[in-house]
Amino acid sequence: MSFDSSAANSVDDFLARRFLFVTGKGGVGKTTVVAVLAERFARAGKRVLIAETSPKEHLSTLFGRGSLPTQITELMPRVFGVLLDANVALKEYGALVLKSERLVGALFDNKLVNGFFHGAPGLKEWALLGKAWYHSTETLADGSPRFDVVILDAPATGHGLDMLRVPKTIIELSPPGVLRTDAEKAWTQFRDPQKSGVVVVSLPEEMPTNESIELCAALENELGLPLLSLIVNQVVPSVFSPAERDALAAVEEPLGTDAAAQALGAGIRRAAREQVQAASLERLGSLGAPMLELPFLSAGVHDARAIASLSAALSAQGQDAAAAWSKNQTPPSAS
Repeated sequence: MSFDSSAANSVDDFLARRFLFVTGKGGVGKTTVVAVLAERFARAGKRVLIAETSPKEHLSTLFGRGSLPTQITELMPRVFGVLLDANVALKEYGALVLKSERLVGALFDNKLVNGFFHGAPGLKEWALLGKAWYHSTETLADGSPRFDVVILDAPATGHGLDMLRVPKTIIELSPPGVLRTDAEKAWTQFRDPQKSGVVVVSLPEEMPTNESIELCAALENELGLPLLSLIVNQVVPSVFSPAERDALAAVEEPLGTDAAAQALGAGIRRAAREQVQAASLERLGSLGAPMLELPFLSAGVHDARAIASLSAALSAQGQDAAAAWSKNQTPPSAS
C-alpha cells in the first residue's frame, strides 16, 4: 500500500492538514482522538474547527462545555466546534447559492421540496460533508484562512465510507451545475495528501483491527484517498515479555479465591490482553501506514485534563515518527 507521509518535524506538522476525516469502528474512541488532535494543533498555534456529525456527541463534555450547537462556538482558545445538522446545512448551502434569505425560506418551507431533500440518496451525507469542507475553504477579510485545520468527527466505518463516496458519486452522476462543481472541488481537495487526509482510529483488539484493515483497503483501492495515519487508542504498557506471555497463556486460570490464585489469574488475563494487543499492533503495522499510539488511561477520558495528557503522549511520538515516515507523495489526478 502507498501512504502519504510528507516530511515534518513534529506531530503537529505531520498530521495537520486543511481537512481531516477521522473515522473507525464504533466504540474505538474517535471523538477522543479528534479532541486530542485539536488540542495538539491549538498548542502549535493553529486555529481548529471540529465538525461533529453525531447529535449524541460528547465532544463538548471533554472540553467542559454544554451541548454543541449548530452554530460555530469556541471550546477552548483556538479550538472551535459545530454540530452538523443536515437541515441547517442544506439551508446554509441554499443561502450561499441563491443569495436570498426570502427565497431560501420559501424553498425550504415547501413540503414537497423537503420531502425531496430527505429522500434523495446521499444528499444528507453531502450536506454534512460539504459543510465541513466549506469551512476548510473559508477565508477572512485579509485573505487568510478562517481555520487552519478542520477536523470532521465522521460516522463509524460503514457510514463513514458511504459519506466519502458521495462527492465521487455526484461527480459521476450529476449534470453540470453548482452541486457538481462543488463536489469536484471537494473531491480534488480530499485526494490531495498535502491538503487533506483520513485518520483511522482503532483499538489493539481483533475486531477493530479487522475492520481497520478493511477500511484502509477501501480507502486506497476504491476511493484513492490518502491515509494520513492510523491511531491506535487504549494501548497498555507491556508487563510481560513475549516468552512470559506465551508461558502464562498455557496455564489454566485457577478457580481459587486466595490471594495467590487471584494474582495468578490477573497475570494470565493481562498476558492474554498483551498477546492480543501485540498481534493487533503487528497486523496494523504491516499496512505500512504511519501509526501512532495513545495510552490506556485507567481513570477514563472524561475531561480536558485527560485530553491534555493524551495530547502530550501523542506529541512525544511526533519527531521520531515524522522522521521515520518522511516521504513525498504526488497528489493524484482528480479523476
